[in-house]
Amino acid sequence: MSMERVHTGQRGKPRYHQCGAVLFISLIMLLVMTLIGVTGMQNSSMEEKMVSNVRNIDLSFQAAEAALREAEGSLQAAVLPKFDGSNTGLYQPAPAGSPALWEVPSTWISGALSYSKTLGYVSEPPKYIIEELAPVPDSKGSIAADEPLPDTRIYRVTARALGGGDKTITILQASFKR
Repeated sequence: MSMERVHTGQRGKPRYHQCGAVLFISLIMLLVMTLIGVTGMQNSSMEEKMVSNVRNIDLSFQAAEAALREAEGSLQAAVLPKFDGSNTGLYQPAPAGSPALWEVPSTWISGALSYSKTLGYVSEPPKYIIEELAPVPDSKGSIAADEPLPDTRIYRVTARALGGGDKTITILQASFKR
């Protein structure tokens, strides 16, 4: 008969020797689960930032679209004011070789019209400018030899809006024929 030697610990209970393999495997499993959790949190954080950016882009686009429509509505008035720069936001186009008015930052600071209604969630009200372009002959005018072709006026409307923060900027342009 073979006899095993069992060591007894305190109070006479048998104590067997263990190598610690279960502890080692459980620590590795815990490390893997921690890495999966951290990666999941990073992905969630990135997705949240992406959704926030898309929302800001959408807000700035909708605000610029609203300002554009308001400017086009003002061009449907029976009588228009002079487009000589004396009225804020109403201009003749910039001379050839110089930057367009909508490209000059000072135009948006003090030389543009602000959207008249209140929009929620945007950092500031959208702004717009209207430029009266050179008249063009109306192709649908009279073809009588003794009458000149009537002129058609074309206006370039430029709207600029910010989203929820000042880093998202949308600029929209439209041409309006009158």
